[in-house]
Amino acid sequence: MRPKEVLQRFVDVFNQADAEALSLLYAEDAINHQITSEPVQGRDNIKKFFEDEFEQAKMVCIVENMFEVTLN
Repeated sequence: MRPKEVLQRFVDVFNQADAEALSLLYAEDAINHQITSEPVQGRDNIKKFFEDEFEQAKMVCIVENMFEVTLN
């Protein structure tokens, strides 16, 4: 997928509160940096993080702008 497609997929599954699908967008050893908490390392931990967050509140991601730069 192109970067813009990955981002759109992230928004779509985030808005469905689908932690499994979200986690699959991350590399196995990814690090997810959050503003309100410590970094979350590893796909399984990222999945758990999103599961916990989705249990606590209804969250919606609203895209205001999305840009993709292509280099020739």
